[in-house]
Amino acid sequence: MEEPGPAAAPPEGRGRDERSLEALSLAGGEGAAAAAGRQLPEGRRATLASALELEGTVLREGRLTQFVANNLERRIRLSGAPRGEPPAGGGGSSIPAIDPGALQDVVALAGQVAAQVDELLRNVHCGLQALTALSVGCIQTYRDGVESLGEAADLSIRAMYALVARCEELDRAMQPVPALAKRIRDMKGTLERLEGLCK
Repeated sequence: MEEPGPAAAPPEGRGRDERSLEALSLAGGEGAAAAAGRQLPEGRRATLASALELEGTVLREGRLTQFVANNLERRIRLSGAPRGEPPAGGGGSSIPAIDPGALQDVVALAGQVAAQVDELLRNVHCGLQALTALSVGCIQTYRDGVESLGEAADLSIRAMYALVARCEELDRAMQPVPALAKRIRDMKGTLERLEGLCK
């Protein structure tokens, strides 16, 4: 009779998943046994804890045991891969095929985005040019206003000086007026006396 050959070794990821599930089930059985009042041997507790810690992170809060598996994303990909198909690349990460139509859509959208960005930059450039021209116009208007105000203030000062000079000339010309008024009053008094004599 032929001796049965050694069984084919399961894939690494599948074997680890099975060991993890077995460890979880054993951990669940351990929790149930503890709840029923039965205690497992310390050696088996250590073995189960070590197996779980090798496969991931174990957190215990009272009777609640939490287990977070390492390489969870890789395990999910391996569980979704067809049986008997080795993982692509030998690294454990299966990359799906790329759709050429999706790439063409991405290229078309990238071209549209680039065209829109160019148009936006042109609009921004035109807006900046308009704002620059408006700013230059405002500065020129302000400069012209300041220059006009300076010229008007200079003309006003000159006119005021001329008025003051004319007022001084008028004051000098009006100096004989008091003496002339006195003479007029004297003449008026003389006329009044002559009129009184004639009566």
